[in-house]
Amino acid sequence: MSGVDELKAEIKKLSAKAMNMKMNLHDLSEELPVNWTTIMSIAQETHDAYAALEAARKKLKELEAA
Repeated sequence: MSGVDELKAEIKKLSAKAMNMKMNLHDLSEELPVNWTTIMSIAQETHDAYAALEAARKKLKELEAA
């Protein structure tokens, strides 16, 4: 498997994780004020998931341009 193919597979995993975190954040918002103390940790995990996904997509774009 080439580096591009491996990165595409990684992006697929990161995308699934980001979507899962998005749903967790959404579910939390619907349950408020229950579990309000978890807002910051879930928001940070969601932020980190999307940041990793964006970085991987940028790297893929650079590899495909080369």
